[in-house]
Amino acid sequence: MSRIKYSVPSRRRRKKILKQASGYHGARHRLIKTAKEARRHALDYAYIGRRLRKRQMRRLWIQRINAAARANGMSYSTFMSGLRKAGVEINRKMLAELAVKDEAVFAGLVESAKKAVAA
Repeated sequence: MSRIKYSVPSRRRRKKILKQASGYHGARHRLIKTAKEARRHALDYAYIGRRLRKRQMRRLWIQRINAAARANGMSYSTFMSGLRKAGVEINRKMLAELAVKDEAVFAGLVESAKKAVAA
């Protein structure tokens, strides 16, 4: 029985790691050990970043809604409470879009929220 050498699969594996680390600086794109570690950290940061982006976007939407609501004489919390009481089911992303792009419609929503809070 002939001896099996494992050089081809291991070379392919290493080339794959180096290809994934191709844009890295210094030894991080040249040496297998450091490239493997750098790639692992990069994948970890990418995973974390995908979750952080969702949080950051929600914070941005809330800030935009708050600014627009205050421009119409209402705080964010009372505005959101008023919308809930008025039965308006619209998410924060769309509210932020309306606050930035269509101020007249947003002002109408603020008025309906004010009526619901007063009632």
